[in-house]
Amino acid sequence: MKTECCELEIGLHKRDAESYTIELSFSTPLSNVEVRPDFKELPRVKFDLDELHAHTFNPDSYGNILWRSIFSDETVREFIARAQGAAQSNEMPLRLRLFIDNSARELHDLHWETLRNPDSNSPLITSEQLLFSRYLSSFDWRPIRLRSRSALRALVVIANPVNLEDYSPGGRQLAPLDENCELERAKTGLGDISVTSLCSNGSATLANVINHMRDGYDILYIVCHGAFVKCEPWLLLEDDRGRLAKVNGADLVDRLRELQTPPRLVVLASCQSAGSGIEARSNDGGILASLGPRMAEASVASVVAMQGNISMTTIARFMPVFFRELRRDGQIDRAMAAARSTILSEPDWWIPTLFMRLESGSIWYEAGFAGDQQGDEIWPSLLTGITGDECTCTPILGSGLLESLFGSTREIARRWAETYNFPMEPHQREDLPQVSQYVEVRNGRQHLIQSLRDYLRVEIKKKYLDQIPDSLFTAPLGDLIEAVANKQWEQTQEDPYTVLANLPFSLYITTNQDNTLACALRKAGKEPRVDYCRWNAELATTPTIFESEPSYLPNAEKPLVFHLFGEIGNTKSLVITEDDYFAFLIGVAREKERIPLAVRKAFADSGLLFLGFQMEDWNFRVLLRCIISQEGNRRDKYAHVAVQIAPEEGRILKPKKAREFLESHFKKDYFTGAPFSIYWGSIDDFSKELNQQLNKRIKGGIP
Repeated sequence: MKTECCELEIGLHKRDAESYTIELSFSTPLSNVEVRPDFKELPRVKFDLDELHAHTFNPDSYGNILWRSIFSDETVREFIARAQGAAQSNEMPLRLRLFIDNSARELHDLHWETLRNPDSNSPLITSEQLLFSRYLSSFDWRPIRLRSRSALRALVVIANPVNLEDYSPGGRQLAPLDENCELERAKTGLGDISVTSLCSNGSATLANVINHMRDGYDILYIVCHGAFVKCEPWLLLEDDRGRLAKVNGADLVDRLRELQTPPRLVVLASCQSAGSGIEARSNDGGILASLGPRMAEASVASVVAMQGNISMTTIARFMPVFFRELRRDGQIDRAMAAARSTILSEPDWWIPTLFMRLESGSIWYEAGFAGDQQGDEIWPSLLTGITGDECTCTPILGSGLLESLFGSTREIARRWAETYNFPMEPHQREDLPQVSQYVEVRNGRQHLIQSLRDYLRVEIKKKYLDQIPDSLFTAPLGDLIEAVANKQWEQTQEDPYTVLANLPFSLYITTNQDNTLACALRKAGKEPRVDYCRWNAELATTPTIFESEPSYLPNAEKPLVFHLFGEIGNTKSLVITEDDYFAFLIGVAREKERIPLAVRKAFADSGLLFLGFQMEDWNFRVLLRCIISQEGNRRDKYAHVAVQIAPEEGRILKPKKAREFLESHFKKDYFTGAPFSIYWGSIDDFSKELNQQLNKRIKGGIP
């Protein structure tokens, strides 16, 4: 269970060559109001860098000097004191985010973690009642997509070039790494998180690291030497022969930025370079910590690095506690505070540093049903609707099911926005209907459709180049999709399509335009019929499946796959742009018969299972309008479930508030009086749990 926190943000911005301005804001989870001090003029802050440098090796005096520098203004001190008092009176921790603006990057060189509370003359940030991080913004508009706790995976990279002794940066002798020892240290720290390692025979190359990261690792744990070259941080990795390869830190950052899903956490671990036994320590001076801000700005959610030389004893005590606490609730700033409190007796306790883009401080979520609802209460109703004597549940599928194959629709929108120089606001660049509208107006409908097909081919080729015969990459798109889907289904029996295809649904409604679902049904031994909505006049004369096969009645063995927003084999049926969605709504409102009776009846008189939607997306909002407009509404008889990935950091300003709003809005405006539940998690989370619940039901003797 995640702990609710009061939030205090301290922002530092460059004012002139010698000073900075400070901004403050405070909020509590009990109020939607953000409080700011009533400054007539933003206070100025100056730092005596010579004095700080003179006390570098005395964290107590350094922390006191830093406190006096930043909190010299009485109004600032009073605001901080009130924020601490409010947190204490509400019996909540205070999350303190230090936001250092891009204009003041040099302030990252200061040892903020040494800050001391002058009232108690003790370190400020070693208590779990004050959760500290260096908070960073990013020019990258991609949201941070979290995973469930059970799915976390780590890639551990240990670079130990065979010719390390040939390189002495700044005259500093570099000691070879004990790969086994470093790997054991990493695994001990990571605990039960699944680990893949790159640590021998030239495997710790930049190319190999990035290739592995494309498989979706959540944590990247790097152990290597570093060096400053012309004031830039470089990592000393390996080439494919195991020899030293100097990699500019900026290149690593750029390659991580290019990933479709950057890691949620990067750990830049210091390696043993001097001494032995209890005297063993790093001696790189915290070179790699300078990459922390750059990585956070490049869409990495959080970075843990060492801002100075640190003993291996301190690392051995810090890392296991950090990862143990992180596994407990996913709150990375709380885990840092807990781990730091265990090393206070060490002189280098202040060296571990957290850079973060997460307002919530959370790098994973706990999948499950929302609010006070308990899965033990909801699963029986849902399973009865699916596997009872009469299946009264209708699955409605969204684009989330396709992300493992093609990436998200938001990613398509962002790529097109870059390709076609989309001129609107940055946050609109991931709205596919809006970007598609621009592409169509600029280049025409035919070009838009071809661009979509080309994009899907390119994404498939990137992901499956080594797994699919070359001949298939020039085959019809439908055949290519079926081939990669089959390849993916071979890897697990809990894939969402596999699970859904083996259930006794007679009707599947999909807002997707590909043929993956029909492929899954055929693989499960069924004979699906495929049809699509005749939402515009050009489609009205095309016979429906019910006109082509007058005797056809959808059933579990011959289910109907109904494409609400078109099927990729018929380009005139596709609903892609904003204008398409508006035309769709108008068309089906004027002539309800454009949606077959069997589908309209399912909308009005069955339990609905929504899978793969974001509630704020166009396709979902239009889908809901179709549902609530149906006559003969009897939805209050059935249990309804929506599987919703939690609102994303980086795209939603206040994810927790957004989640609360969506829960109440959905129940109040669309399913009033009906049993309605939201499962917060991914499609994979839900399908695995659904499969487990079905197996448990069968073992319990319930059909």
